[in-house]
Amino acid sequence: MSPQRTDLLRGTLDLLILKTLNLEPLHGVGISRRITQITREAFQVSFGSLFPSLHRMEEKGWVEAEWRASENNRRAKYYRLTASGRAQLKAEEREWNQVVKIMTAAVESA
Repeated sequence: MSPQRTDLLRGTLDLLILKTLNLEPLHGVGISRRITQITREAFQVSFGSLFPSLHRMEEKGWVEAEWRASENNRRAKYYRLTASGRAQLKAEEREWNQVVKIMTAAVESA
């Protein structure tokens, strides 16, 4: 990908957050860093996008949060996947794979 800013498709942020939290509980900055890392710096999620998504996911029961000390001994809200969140991750992965197949076919068509 080019070094320019790349916008996320609508809905892909949820998938990236769920995928990130599937590995281990993380605080917001950790989630943002992990997304940047797993996308090889193609996506850098702003806190203005990340935290509203996390709050929405918390309301839907996909993630739970607890306050605890971070690695630098500051108080941080850590998010972890719930059973419902793991089920949602599987559903999001299926949907994403379907979108990829459709878009690949469309782009490769004559």
